[in-house]
Amino acid sequence: MVERELPFALPKVTPAARRRAGKVLVALEEHYPDVQCALEYSSPHELLIATILSAQATDVGVNKATPALFERFPTPRDFVVVTPEEIEPFIKTIGLFRNKAKAIHASMTTLVEDFGGEVPQTMEELLTLRGVARKTANVVLGNAFGINDGFVVDTHVSRLAVRLGLVEKGMTVQRIERQLMALFPRERWCDLSHMFVWHGRRACTARGAACNSHPVCQQFGKCCELRDK
Repeated sequence: MVERELPFALPKVTPAARRRAGKVLVALEEHYPDVQCALEYSSPHELLIATILSAQATDVGVNKATPALFERFPTPRDFVVVTPEEIEPFIKTIGLFRNKAKAIHASMTTLVEDFGGEVPQTMEELLTLRGVARKTANVVLGNAFGINDGFVVDTHVSRLAVRLGLVEKGMTVQRIERQLMALFPRERWCDLSHMFVWHGRRACTARGAACNSHPVCQQFGKCCELRDK
């Protein structure tokens, strides 16, 4: 697949920083060789919906709710012909379910009316859907279509990027994404984001319980330096 030109310039990084990032990638890949998206789906529109639902919710919780949801509404059009209130009972175990039901209904309506019921394959078009920002669009593009137009940045990625010394503390999500895009090969952006998430859940947690004992953190972690600042 031909890579599209990015609509913005990436920050300049030094060769040394890129080499170090390459070593981080090798280390993460060694520990997480079989990474994949934690959300369960069987089509691009299901992944889109699951990702919308995952905002401020756990993937485990989303995966518990979506089988019944997707069985009742198997196509985008099936969501369109009902009201958001009819979607709510299937996702009521997920936080902000009323707003998310409205977002799902609106996004599926746009899919049907503007895109023939197909999930678009460009960042610009995905961002026209309700409930979709860059993070969601990057998840869909990377996992459903193998398109790397950006780097998924969630709470785990933000935390690890700082703790592993890849970005400066205090950077915005936008700056973190662009810095990671500049540091790592474009073809690895999607699967590397999964490695970050897996490591963030299993070792480098918000409380840092296992940081000191994990080889990746022992080799590349900057937590002690950050605490001293």
